[in-house]
Amino acid sequence: MGEFEVHRVRFFGLVPAGVRCLACHPRGARLALARTDGAVEVYNFAANYFQEKVIPGHEARSVESLCWAAGDRLFGAGLGGDITEYDLSRLSAARGVDGGGGPIWSMAANSSGTQLAIGCEDGSVKIFQVIPGGIQFERNLDRRKGRVLCLSWHPSDTHIVAGSIDFFRVIDVTSGQTVQRIMVNYHVEKAKRECVVWAIALLSRGTVVSADSFGRVQFWDWEQGTLAESHTVSTSAALSLAVSEKEDSIVVGTSTGATYQLQLLPVKLGGLEKRWVRTKPFQYHSHDVRAVAHSPTALISGGLDAQLVIRPLMERIQKKGYDAALRKFTFPHRRLVSCARKARLLLFQFSQHLELWRLGSTEETGKDGEVLPLCRMPEHLVQLKSKGPEHIYCSCVSPCGTWVGYSTACRFQLYRVRCDGDGVSLRKV
Repeated sequence: MGEFEVHRVRFFGLVPAGVRCLACHPRGARLALARTDGAVEVYNFAANYFQEKVIPGHEARSVESLCWAAGDRLFGAGLGGDITEYDLSRLSAARGVDGGGGPIWSMAANSSGTQLAIGCEDGSVKIFQVIPGGIQFERNLDRRKGRVLCLSWHPSDTHIVAGSIDFFRVIDVTSGQTVQRIMVNYHVEKAKRECVVWAIALLSRGTVVSADSFGRVQFWDWEQGTLAESHTVSTSAALSLAVSEKEDSIVVGTSTGATYQLQLLPVKLGGLEKRWVRTKPFQYHSHDVRAVAHSPTALISGGLDAQLVIRPLMERIQKKGYDAALRKFTFPHRRLVSCARKARLLLFQFSQHLELWRLGSTEETGKDGEVLPLCRMPEHLVQLKSKGPEHIYCSCVSPCGTWVGYSTACRFQLYRVRCDGDGVSLRKV
Protein backbone atom coordinates (compact mmCIF):
# COMPACT_ATOMS: atom_id res chain seq x y z
CA MET A 1 0.00 0.00 0.00
CA GLY A 2 1.45 3.37 -1.04
CA GLU A 3 2.04 6.42 1.09
CA PHE A 4 -0.68 9.04 1.35
CA GLU A 5 -1.63 12.07 3.40
CA VAL A 6 -4.84 12.46 5.37
CA HIS A 7 -6.01 16.05 5.93
CA ARG A 8 -8.04 16.46 9.10
CA VAL A 9 -10.41 19.29 8.16
CA ARG A 10 -11.78 21.09 11.21
CA PHE A 11 -12.59 24.48 9.71
CA PHE A 12 -15.95 23.65 8.09
CA GLY A 13 -18.28 25.57 10.44
CA LEU A 14 -21.55 23.94 9.40
CA VAL A 15 -24.51 24.53 11.73
CA PRO A 16 -27.26 22.05 10.71
CA ALA A 17 -30.87 23.21 10.80
CA GLY A 18 -33.15 21.68 13.40
CA VAL A 19 -36.25 19.62 12.67
CA ARG A 20 -39.42 21.69 12.94
CA CYS A 21 -42.23 19.32 11.93
CA LEU A 22 -42.93 15.81 10.58
CA ALA A 23 -45.74 14.32 8.53
CA CYS A 24 -46.24 10.60 7.91
CA HIS A 25 -47.98 9.59 4.72
CA PRO A 26 -51.44 8.13 5.55
CA ARG A 27 -50.46 4.85 3.91
CA GLY A 28 -47.17 4.80 5.82
CA ALA A 29 -45.02 4.86 2.69
CA ARG A 30 -43.12 8.13 3.14
CA LEU A 31 -42.14 10.68 5.77
CA ALA A 32 -41.98 14.44 5.12
CA LEU A 33 -39.71 16.57 7.29
CA ALA A 34 -39.35 20.36 7.50
CA ARG A 35 -36.36 22.11 9.02
CA THR A 36 -36.01 25.49 10.68
CA ASP A 37 -34.38 26.98 7.56
CA GLY A 38 -37.45 26.14 5.45
CA ALA A 39 -35.99 23.08 3.71
CA VAL A 40 -38.28 20.09 3.19
CA GLU A 41 -37.06 16.49 2.96
CA VAL A 42 -38.89 13.29 2.01
CA TYR A 43 -37.81 9.86 3.28
CA ASN A 44 -38.95 6.57 1.76
CA PHE A 45 -39.90 3.91 4.31
CA ALA A 46 -39.93 1.11 1.74
CA ALA A 47 -36.29 1.84 0.78
CA ASN A 48 -34.85 1.65 4.33
CA TYR A 49 -35.77 5.28 5.08
CA PHE A 50 -33.71 6.57 2.18
CA GLN A 51 -33.79 10.37 1.75
CA GLU A 52 -35.18 10.50 -1.75
CA LYS A 53 -36.06 14.21 -2.11
CA VAL A 54 -34.80 17.55 -0.75
CA ILE A 55 -36.51 20.86 -1.47
CA PRO A 56 -34.16 23.74 -0.56
CA GLY A 57 -35.25 26.43 1.86
CA HIS A 58 -36.19 30.04 1.24
CA GLU A 59 -35.58 33.08 3.45
CA ALA A 60 -39.18 34.25 3.09
CA ARG A 61 -40.74 30.83 3.68
CA SER A 62 -40.94 29.24 7.13
CA VAL A 63 -42.64 25.89 7.64
CA GLU A 64 -44.55 25.38 10.90
CA SER A 65 -46.68 22.48 9.71
CA LEU A 66 -46.70 19.81 6.99
CA CYS A 67 -49.42 17.43 5.85
CA TRP A 68 -50.20 15.02 3.04
CA ALA A 69 -53.51 15.38 1.21
CA ALA A 70 -55.29 14.02 -1.86
CA GLY A 71 -52.96 11.08 -2.23
CA ASP A 72 -49.34 12.09 -2.67
CA ARG A 73 -49.68 15.88 -2.54
CA LEU A 74 -47.63 17.63 0.13
CA PHE A 75 -48.62 20.97 1.67
CA GLY A 76 -46.81 23.24 4.09
CA ALA A 77 -47.77 26.37 6.02
CA GLY A 78 -45.84 28.80 8.18
CA LEU A 79 -45.53 32.20 9.78
CA GLY A 80 -45.45 33.91 6.39
CA GLY A 81 -49.21 33.32 6.23
CA ASP A 82 -49.19 31.25 3.03
CA ILE A 83 -50.18 27.65 2.31
CA THR A 84 -47.64 26.17 -0.08
CA GLU A 85 -47.92 23.06 -2.21
CA TYR A 86 -44.62 21.39 -3.08
CA ASP A 87 -43.81 19.96 -6.48
CA LEU A 88 -42.10 16.68 -5.58
CA SER A 89 -40.97 16.04 -9.15
CA ARG A 90 -39.32 19.44 -9.70
CA LEU A 91 -38.24 19.80 -6.05
CA SER A 92 -39.64 23.28 -5.63
CA ALA A 93 -42.58 25.21 -4.18
CA ALA A 94 -45.22 24.89 -6.88
CA ARG A 95 -47.83 27.41 -5.74
CA GLY A 96 -48.94 29.34 -2.67
CA VAL A 97 -52.24 30.69 -1.35
CA ASP A 98 -52.64 33.38 1.30
CA GLY A 99 -54.36 31.98 4.39
CA GLY A 100 -56.00 35.30 5.16
CA GLY A 101 -55.51 35.11 8.93
CA GLY A 102 -51.93 36.23 9.48
CA PRO A 103 -49.18 33.79 10.48
CA ILE A 104 -50.26 30.14 10.29
CA TRP A 105 -49.29 28.07 13.34
CA SER A 106 -50.92 24.75 12.51
CA MET A 107 -52.46 22.80 9.65
CA ALA A 108 -54.16 19.42 9.36
CA ALA A 109 -55.87 17.44 6.61
CA ASN A 110 -59.06 15.43 7.08
CA SER A 111 -59.05 11.65 6.78
CA SER A 112 -60.07 11.67 3.13
CA GLY A 113 -57.48 14.29 2.19
CA THR A 114 -60.04 16.57 0.52
CA GLN A 115 -59.93 19.45 3.03
CA LEU A 116 -57.24 21.38 4.89
CA ALA A 117 -57.82 23.19 8.18
CA ILE A 118 -55.41 25.93 9.27
CA GLY A 119 -55.03 27.64 12.63
CA CYS A 120 -54.07 31.32 12.42
CA GLU A 121 -52.63 34.08 14.56
CA ASP A 122 -55.95 35.95 14.69
CA GLY A 123 -57.70 33.00 16.37
CA SER A 124 -59.54 31.80 13.29
CA VAL A 125 -59.79 28.28 11.89
CA LYS A 126 -60.20 28.23 8.12
CA ILE A 127 -61.17 25.38 5.80
CA PHE A 128 -59.64 25.03 2.34
CA GLN A 129 -60.77 22.54 -0.28
CA VAL A 130 -58.12 20.54 -2.12
CA ILE A 131 -58.87 20.70 -5.84
CA PRO A 132 -56.89 19.61 -8.92
CA GLY A 133 -54.09 22.08 -9.45
CA GLY A 134 -54.26 23.78 -6.06
CA ILE A 135 -56.49 24.62 -3.09
CA GLN A 136 -59.53 26.87 -2.74
CA PHE A 137 -60.85 28.74 0.28
CA GLU A 138 -64.11 27.22 1.50
CA ARG A 139 -65.19 28.97 4.71
CA ASN A 140 -64.30 30.29 8.16
CA LEU A 141 -65.16 28.43 11.33
CA ASP A 142 -65.98 30.06 14.66
CA ARG A 143 -63.31 32.59 15.59
CA ARG A 144 -62.16 33.13 19.18
CA LYS A 145 -59.44 35.23 20.79
CA GLY A 146 -55.97 33.63 20.92
CA ARG A 147 -53.71 32.10 18.28
CA VAL A 148 -54.48 28.52 17.25
CA LEU A 149 -51.28 26.58 17.93
CA CYS A 150 -52.45 23.05 17.07
CA LEU A 151 -55.26 21.30 15.21
CA SER A 152 -56.69 17.82 14.84
CA TRP A 153 -59.60 16.34 12.88
CA HIS A 154 -61.91 13.65 14.17
CA PRO A 155 -61.49 10.50 12.03
CA SER A 156 -65.11 10.91 10.87
CA ASP A 157 -64.36 14.52 9.72
CA THR A 158 -67.30 15.88 11.74
CA HIS A 159 -65.34 17.86 14.36
CA ILE A 160 -62.06 19.74 14.74
CA VAL A 161 -60.25 20.36 18.00
CA ALA A 162 -58.11 23.52 18.20
CA GLY A 163 -55.56 24.21 20.95
CA SER A 164 -54.60 27.70 22.15
CA ILE A 165 -53.16 29.28 25.30
CA ASP A 166 -54.97 28.10 28.47
CA PHE A 167 -57.77 26.32 26.60
CA PHE A 168 -58.83 24.23 23.65
CA ARG A 169 -62.15 24.07 21.85
CA VAL A 170 -64.09 21.55 19.80
CA ILE A 171 -65.70 22.90 16.62
CA ASP A 172 -68.54 21.31 14.67
CA VAL A 173 -67.43 21.36 11.03
CA THR A 174 -70.97 21.37 9.60
CA SER A 175 -72.27 24.37 11.59
CA GLY A 176 -68.89 26.01 12.08
CA GLN A 177 -69.69 26.72 15.75
CA THR A 178 -67.74 25.90 18.91
CA VAL A 179 -69.59 23.14 20.78
CA GLN A 180 -67.17 22.82 23.72
CA ARG A 181 -64.52 25.05 25.29
CA ILE A 182 -62.32 23.51 28.00
CA MET A 183 -59.80 25.32 30.23
CA VAL A 184 -56.68 23.20 30.75
CA ASN A 185 -55.26 25.00 33.79
CA TYR A 186 -58.32 25.56 35.98
CA HIS A 187 -57.17 23.00 38.54
CA VAL A 188 -53.54 24.17 38.69
CA GLU A 189 -52.47 25.96 41.86
CA LYS A 190 -50.22 28.36 39.96
CA ALA A 191 -52.93 29.36 37.52
CA LYS A 192 -51.34 32.77 36.95
CA ARG A 193 -48.79 31.07 34.71
CA GLU A 194 -49.92 30.57 31.13
CA CYS A 195 -50.50 27.01 30.00
CA VAL A 196 -49.72 26.60 26.30
CA VAL A 197 -51.41 23.70 24.51
CA TRP A 198 -48.58 22.75 22.14
CA ALA A 199 -50.10 19.61 20.60
CA ILE A 200 -53.53 18.00 20.47
CA ALA A 201 -55.28 14.95 19.03
CA LEU A 202 -58.97 13.97 18.72
CA LEU A 203 -59.53 10.21 18.91
CA SER A 204 -62.36 8.30 17.28
CA ARG A 205 -64.05 7.44 20.59
CA GLY A 206 -64.38 11.12 21.51
CA THR A 207 -61.29 11.54 23.69
CA VAL A 208 -59.14 14.65 23.31
CA VAL A 209 -55.42 14.23 24.07
CA SER A 210 -53.47 17.40 24.86
CA ALA A 211 -49.79 18.10 25.53
CA ASP A 212 -48.99 21.38 27.30
CA SER A 213 -46.23 23.58 28.63
CA PHE A 214 -46.58 22.09 32.13
CA GLY A 215 -45.23 18.77 30.83
CA ARG A 216 -48.60 17.01 31.02
CA VAL A 217 -50.38 14.67 28.65
CA GLN A 218 -54.08 14.86 29.48
CA PHE A 219 -57.08 12.89 28.29
CA TRP A 220 -60.43 14.71 28.14
CA ASP A 221 -64.03 13.68 27.57
CA TRP A 222 -64.98 16.57 25.32
CA GLU A 223 -68.73 15.90 25.39
CA GLN A 224 -68.83 16.15 29.21
CA GLY A 225 -65.99 18.67 29.38
CA THR A 226 -64.20 16.66 32.07
CA LEU A 227 -60.65 15.44 32.64
CA ALA A 228 -60.40 11.64 32.49
CA GLU A 229 -56.64 11.09 32.97
CA SER A 230 -53.52 13.20 33.45
CA HIS A 231 -49.88 12.08 33.10
CA THR A 232 -46.98 14.39 33.95
CA VAL A 233 -44.26 13.07 31.67
CA SER A 234 -41.73 15.87 32.16
CA THR A 235 -40.80 18.76 34.44
CA SER A 236 -40.63 20.98 31.36
CA ALA A 237 -42.92 21.44 28.36
CA ALA A 238 -44.44 18.62 26.32
CA LEU A 239 -44.11 20.01 22.80
CA SER A 240 -45.45 17.35 20.42
CA LEU A 241 -47.49 14.18 20.28
CA ALA A 242 -48.56 11.63 17.71
CA VAL A 243 -51.10 8.79 17.89
CA SER A 244 -50.84 5.39 16.24
CA GLU A 245 -53.34 4.33 13.61
CA LYS A 246 -55.03 1.88 16.02
CA GLU A 247 -55.13 4.61 18.74
CA ASP A 248 -53.47 2.32 21.30
CA SER A 249 -50.09 4.06 21.44
CA ILE A 250 -48.94 7.68 21.77
CA VAL A 251 -45.46 9.18 21.44
CA VAL A 252 -44.69 12.50 23.16
CA GLY A 253 -41.72 14.85 22.64
CA THR A 254 -40.48 17.23 25.36
CA SER A 255 -38.22 20.26 25.67
CA THR A 256 -35.60 18.24 27.57
CA GLY A 257 -34.84 16.13 24.49
CA ALA A 258 -36.65 13.07 25.87
CA THR A 259 -39.48 11.21 24.16
CA TYR A 260 -42.04 9.05 25.93
CA GLN A 261 -44.45 6.36 24.84
CA LEU A 262 -47.88 5.85 26.39
CA GLN A 263 -49.86 2.70 25.68
CA LEU A 264 -53.49 1.74 26.25
CA LEU A 265 -53.27 -1.41 28.38
CA PRO A 266 -55.81 -3.54 30.32
CA VAL A 267 -56.07 -2.75 34.04
CA LYS A 268 -56.31 -6.49 34.77
CA LEU A 269 -54.96 -9.34 32.68
CA GLY A 270 -57.74 -10.39 30.32
CA GLY A 271 -60.05 -7.58 31.50
CA LEU A 272 -61.97 -5.17 29.29
CA GLU A 273 -61.16 -1.98 31.22
CA LYS A 274 -58.10 -0.19 29.86
CA ARG A 275 -56.02 2.78 30.96
CA TRP A 276 -53.19 4.79 29.50
CA VAL A 277 -49.80 3.86 30.96
CA ARG A 278 -46.42 5.48 30.35
CA THR A 279 -44.28 2.53 29.25
CA LYS A 280 -41.03 3.63 27.61
CA PRO A 281 -38.82 6.74 27.94
CA PHE A 282 -36.09 7.50 25.36
CA GLN A 283 -33.29 10.06 25.48
CA TYR A 284 -31.91 10.38 21.97
CA HIS A 285 -31.91 14.19 21.60
CA SER A 286 -30.00 16.99 23.30
CA HIS A 287 -32.49 19.78 22.50
CA ASP A 288 -36.24 20.33 22.10
CA VAL A 289 -38.15 17.55 20.36
CA ARG A 290 -40.44 19.74 18.28
CA ALA A 291 -41.85 16.98 16.09
CA VAL A 292 -42.84 13.32 16.51
CA ALA A 293 -44.61 10.79 14.29
CA HIS A 294 -45.99 7.30 14.84
CA SER A 295 -45.64 4.83 11.96
CA PRO A 296 -47.10 1.29 12.11
CA THR A 297 -43.71 -0.13 13.15
CA ALA A 298 -41.67 2.73 14.63
CA LEU A 299 -41.57 5.87 16.79
CA ILE A 300 -40.08 8.82 14.91
CA SER A 301 -38.75 12.01 16.50
CA GLY A 302 -37.01 15.13 15.25
CA GLY A 303 -35.25 17.68 17.43
CA LEU A 304 -33.66 21.10 17.25
CA ASP A 305 -30.33 19.26 17.46
CA ALA A 306 -31.00 18.43 13.76
CA GLN A 307 -31.25 14.69 14.45
CA LEU A 308 -33.96 12.46 13.02
CA VAL A 309 -34.35 9.31 15.15
CA ILE A 310 -36.36 6.26 14.09
CA ARG A 311 -36.83 3.69 16.84
CA PRO A 312 -38.52 0.45 15.72
CA LEU A 313 -41.26 -1.05 17.89
CA MET A 314 -39.92 -4.52 18.49
CA GLU A 315 -43.36 -5.94 19.27
CA ARG A 316 -44.56 -4.86 15.80
CA ILE A 317 -41.68 -6.41 13.85
CA GLN A 318 -42.07 -10.03 12.80
CA LYS A 319 -38.39 -10.94 12.51
CA LYS A 320 -35.06 -9.46 13.48
CA GLY A 321 -33.02 -7.79 10.79
CA TYR A 322 -32.26 -4.40 9.32
CA ASP A 323 -35.83 -3.23 10.01
CA ALA A 324 -35.24 -3.72 13.74
CA ALA A 325 -32.19 -1.41 13.88
CA LEU A 326 -32.25 2.01 15.53
CA ARG A 327 -31.60 4.75 12.97
CA LYS A 328 -30.15 8.17 13.77
CA PHE A 329 -29.76 10.64 10.91
CA THR A 330 -27.21 13.06 12.35
CA PHE A 331 -25.67 14.67 9.26
CA PRO A 332 -26.86 15.97 5.87
CA HIS A 333 -27.30 13.35 3.16
CA ARG A 334 -26.35 15.81 0.43
CA ARG A 335 -22.78 16.55 -0.58
CA LEU A 336 -21.79 19.89 0.97
CA VAL A 337 -18.02 19.66 0.34
CA SER A 338 -16.30 19.41 -3.04
CA CYS A 339 -12.58 19.09 -3.66
CA ALA A 340 -10.26 20.43 -6.35
CA ARG A 341 -7.59 17.77 -6.10
CA LYS A 342 -4.99 19.32 -8.36
CA ALA A 343 -5.27 22.79 -6.83
CA ARG A 344 -5.63 21.46 -3.25
CA LEU A 345 -8.81 23.49 -2.72
CA LEU A 346 -12.00 22.74 -0.80
CA LEU A 347 -15.40 24.33 -1.44
CA PHE A 348 -17.84 24.38 1.49
CA GLN A 349 -21.55 24.89 0.87
CA PHE A 350 -23.81 26.77 3.31
CA SER A 351 -27.42 27.80 2.87
CA GLN A 352 -26.67 31.21 1.35
CA HIS A 353 -22.93 31.38 0.74
CA LEU A 354 -19.90 29.34 -0.33
CA GLU A 355 -16.41 29.28 1.18
CA LEU A 356 -13.28 28.39 -0.78
CA TRP A 357 -10.27 27.18 1.25
CA ARG A 358 -6.74 26.11 0.38
CA LEU A 359 -5.47 23.07 2.28
CA GLY A 360 -2.44 23.35 4.51
CA SER A 361 0.76 21.47 3.75
CA THR A 362 3.69 19.91 5.60
CA GLU A 363 7.26 18.98 4.77
CA GLU A 364 7.61 16.43 7.54
CA THR A 365 7.22 12.67 7.36
CA GLY A 366 6.21 10.26 10.06
CA LYS A 367 4.72 6.95 10.99
CA ASP A 368 1.12 5.85 10.59
CA GLY A 369 -1.23 7.74 12.90
CA GLU A 370 1.16 10.60 13.70
CA VAL A 371 -0.02 14.20 13.43
CA LEU A 372 2.49 16.17 11.39
CA PRO A 373 3.21 19.88 11.97
CA LEU A 374 2.09 22.22 9.20
CA CYS A 375 4.50 24.50 7.42
CA ARG A 376 1.59 26.35 5.80
CA MET A 377 -1.77 26.72 7.55
CA PRO A 378 -5.14 26.30 5.78
CA GLU A 379 -6.11 29.55 4.07
CA HIS A 380 -9.59 30.99 3.61
CA LEU A 381 -9.47 32.36 0.07
CA VAL A 382 -12.92 33.75 -0.66
CA GLN A 383 -16.54 33.82 0.49
CA LEU A 384 -19.15 33.87 -2.26
CA LYS A 385 -22.61 35.04 -1.20
CA SER A 386 -25.73 33.97 -3.06
CA LYS A 387 -28.01 36.76 -4.22
CA GLY A 388 -31.71 36.48 -3.49
CA PRO A 389 -33.74 34.70 -0.81
CA GLU A 390 -33.36 31.18 -2.26
CA HIS A 391 -31.02 28.73 -0.58
CA ILE A 392 -28.22 27.00 -2.44
CA TYR A 393 -29.15 23.48 -3.52
CA CYS A 394 -25.83 22.18 -4.87
CA SER A 395 -22.32 23.43 -5.67
CA CYS A 396 -19.01 22.25 -7.09
CA VAL A 397 -15.44 23.35 -7.80
CA SER A 398 -13.59 22.09 -10.88
CA PRO A 399 -10.60 19.71 -10.42
CA CYS A 400 -8.23 22.45 -11.57
CA GLY A 401 -9.73 24.93 -9.11
CA THR A 402 -10.47 27.65 -11.66
CA TRP A 403 -14.26 27.25 -11.88
CA VAL A 404 -16.90 27.43 -9.14
CA GLY A 405 -20.58 26.84 -9.80
CA TYR A 406 -23.71 26.65 -7.68
CA SER A 407 -27.42 26.25 -8.25
CA THR A 408 -30.64 27.23 -6.48
CA ALA A 409 -34.14 25.99 -7.27
CA CYS A 410 -34.44 28.23 -10.35
CA ARG A 411 -31.02 29.58 -11.38
CA PHE A 412 -27.43 28.52 -11.99
CA GLN A 413 -24.32 30.64 -11.43
CA LEU A 414 -20.79 30.04 -12.75
CA TYR A 415 -17.66 31.95 -11.66
CA ARG A 416 -14.07 32.00 -12.90
CA VAL A 417 -11.51 31.88 -10.06
CA ARG A 418 -8.03 33.39 -10.43
CA CYS A 419 -5.41 32.92 -7.74
CA ASP A 420 -2.25 35.06 -7.97
CA GLY A 421 0.16 36.80 -5.69
CA ASP A 422 -2.23 39.68 -5.01
CA GLY A 423 -5.02 37.39 -3.81
CA VAL A 424 -8.10 35.74 -5.29
CA SER A 425 -10.46 37.27 -7.84
CA LEU A 426 -13.87 36.07 -9.01
CA ARG A 427 -15.49 36.84 -12.34
CA LYS A 428 -19.08 35.90 -13.07
CA VAL A 429 -19.55 34.07 -16.36
